[in-house]
Amino acid sequence: MRWNGDRWPTMDLLRSEPMQLAQLIIPIESARRTVSYLGDLGLFQFKDLNADKSPFQRTYAAQMKRCGEMARKLRFLREQMIKAGLSTSTRPSSGTDVNVENLEAKLGELEAEIIEMNANNEQLQRTYAELSEYKLVLQKAGEFFHSTKSIAAVQQRELEAESLGEGSIDSPLLLEQEMVTDPSKQVKLGFVSGLVQRDKSTAFERILFRATRGNVFLKQATVEEPIRDPASGEKVEKNVFVIFYSGERAKNKIMKICEAFAANRYPFADDIGKQFQMITEVSGRLLELKTTIDVGLLHQASLLQDIAHQFEHWSLLVKKEKSIYHTLNMLSIDVTKKCLVAEGWCPVSATTQIQNALQRATLDCNSQVGAIFRVLHTEESPPTYFCTNKFTTAFQEIVDAYGVAKYQEANPGVYTIITFPFLFAVMFGDWGHGICLLMATLYFIFREKKLSNQKLGDITGMIFGGRYVILMMALFSIYTGLIYNEFFSVPFDIFGPSAYACRDLSCRDASTQGLIKVRATYPFGVDPVWHGSRSELPFLNSLKMKMSILLGVAQMNLGIVLSYFNARFFANDLNIRYQFVPQMIFLNSLFGYLSLLIIVKWCTGSQADLYHVMIYMFLSPMEDLGENQLFVGQKFLQVMLLLLALAAVPWMLFPKPLILKKQHEERHKGQQYAILHSVDDPLEMDLHSDSHGHEEFEFSEVFVHQLIHTIEFVLGAVSNTASYLRLWALSLAHSELASVFYDKVLLLAWGFNNTLVLIIGIIVFISATVGVLLVMETLSAFLHALRLHWVEFQNKFYEGDGYKFQPFSFALLSEEDE
Repeated sequence: MRWNGDRWPTMDLLRSEPMQLAQLIIPIESARRTVSYLGDLGLFQFKDLNADKSPFQRTYAAQMKRCGEMARKLRFLREQMIKAGLSTSTRPSSGTDVNVENLEAKLGELEAEIIEMNANNEQLQRTYAELSEYKLVLQKAGEFFHSTKSIAAVQQRELEAESLGEGSIDSPLLLEQEMVTDPSKQVKLGFVSGLVQRDKSTAFERILFRATRGNVFLKQATVEEPIRDPASGEKVEKNVFVIFYSGERAKNKIMKICEAFAANRYPFADDIGKQFQMITEVSGRLLELKTTIDVGLLHQASLLQDIAHQFEHWSLLVKKEKSIYHTLNMLSIDVTKKCLVAEGWCPVSATTQIQNALQRATLDCNSQVGAIFRVLHTEESPPTYFCTNKFTTAFQEIVDAYGVAKYQEANPGVYTIITFPFLFAVMFGDWGHGICLLMATLYFIFREKKLSNQKLGDITGMIFGGRYVILMMALFSIYTGLIYNEFFSVPFDIFGPSAYACRDLSCRDASTQGLIKVRATYPFGVDPVWHGSRSELPFLNSLKMKMSILLGVAQMNLGIVLSYFNARFFANDLNIRYQFVPQMIFLNSLFGYLSLLIIVKWCTGSQADLYHVMIYMFLSPMEDLGENQLFVGQKFLQVMLLLLALAAVPWMLFPKPLILKKQHEERHKGQQYAILHSVDDPLEMDLHSDSHGHEEFEFSEVFVHQLIHTIEFVLGAVSNTASYLRLWALSLAHSELASVFYDKVLLLAWGFNNTLVLIIGIIVFISATVGVLLVMETLSAFLHALRLHWVEFQNKFYEGDGYKFQPFSFALLSEEDE
């Protein structure tokens, strides 16, 4: 339903774009190309006509599986590039286009090649690690055997010298006994050598001792640096061990214990010549393996580098292909299986562009039959679509965070562009702090092309996305700061000298009362002499408090006016007569009158007590105003406004439910009777019954709903007006915090006449200003401005129960995760 008269002239953002439900009949041979062109256009939102089917039952399930497999291969390649320390280019490659079928084969070849490279490299690395351990075993065990044999030879020479020098009657007999001993009966010790992890070496030694009952000899040597383990590939600390044992049974136990502790065993020869020969051979093989591994890694890095140059292009191509077939699966196939039927929403203004895309797809595919575009009539509510740009997008997202406007509903985003940064600036007003915000946001604006192609963090990305909101906040903060005459809480004579001076010497530079006006009024903002005087606090309190009330009443009136435009647009005369009019009367009879008194008091310089006037307007409306009278006829006007406010409450409550009840009774009067010939035709009977079918009208429910709405508005008018006083409170808090940091930190450090103290004071002042005033206070003022828009402003007219227009667009693929 629309307003029958001329449509109210609005900006593009005030009302959503006119939308239409369209049907596309596309030949199968040109379906893929058609959907691709529509994705490039990004102005058609497809409806899922196969919602009752599972993904495996849809027409293009096989193609979706292929795209999923290509996406898996791309993820594998990305993982390999990350392991190699390579990064993909942030922009798609501008090289030649790659066919999807060729890309699928190429990705398969690359995956197989890289898997083979990884397997070969893993085997080579394992062999290299084993040979490195083997070399360590040869070195450490060789040193042990060499030192042991040297000690044994010295001991043997000492024994022989003692036996020859000190003879006894037993010596010949022992020597003769040794000579006759059978060499075959002498015990020969075996040994096992290898490496074990250092943190397991103690337990390893303990288990060996217990398993063999102490019949082994274990010698360990520490490896100074961590070495790569052949099994895990990680660097661990290990010890070289040599175990001497006697008997095959002990050997079997040692082997099992080594396997349990993952101790790698390596053969070792007790002959010194063989040891040197083995070390030489192992060293030579290590050099060969190192060269082979380096060549393989270089080849793999070169291959991955080539892939990195094309990766974003391939990834985007696969995403496009997958999204195309995902969209095609939403289309229903005709019974002849020669065409696909699509339904979806599109802007009315995009009809020509969509038809051109359909015609271009038909020509490119050499199809004999063109695609058909036709508009469907439906009662379904269309999606909401606003044409935004990089400046208005962030403001629209502030509104959408509360709720998406329903179709053709008045959009608060238009007014938010101005009112949101202005209300923020009222609370943040300081042109020094505003300049700091401006410099920060100009950095993001001047570098937006570069930053838009980078992956930013959550907080940085949020600030970058709202850079134009912060720009407006900074500009308005500079403006209100000039009005407050505050630069980091310090006043300046920017627009000329002060209009006031001391009337005598006791005034002491405006530290006491006694200022008199000696020249013309300060042309713009607060007179600088009021900062630091006793008149500053009550004046600024009064100025900011009354200004908050004026801004609040003005914005609430704007919300009610927008509710009127919504009612006119949707031809809802009941809301115009019984909602808009009494709401305007009630609000302005009380708070509009208060705003009038504030303006009159400012203009006349009267000393009337407005608190007294408003309170006794209700308690004693007939009482004489006395010195609180601001203009002639004020008493009569107050009585009339009070009566209008009281009359507006039942005006909002009773008429609308009674009129709805009467309309319902008139609409359905005589429905118990039906035309006799209409019963003969079943179709006609169904249509007749459908046209007159209705739900039960519950007057009590309608009345209670209207009662709740009336009470909510009456109480909300009071609470919302009081809520706007947060503008005054946060502005004073910001100013006082800035004064504290300036007086108690910067000036205090300056008074010490010490360079070190001054430097520390400046650092503390800058840190406090940035951390508290430019970060915390900015966030606080932002949230309070957000609340004033969501609750106090938008609840007057904005329902926000619509849903966004989400067209099929390739431009959105780069912003989405796979």
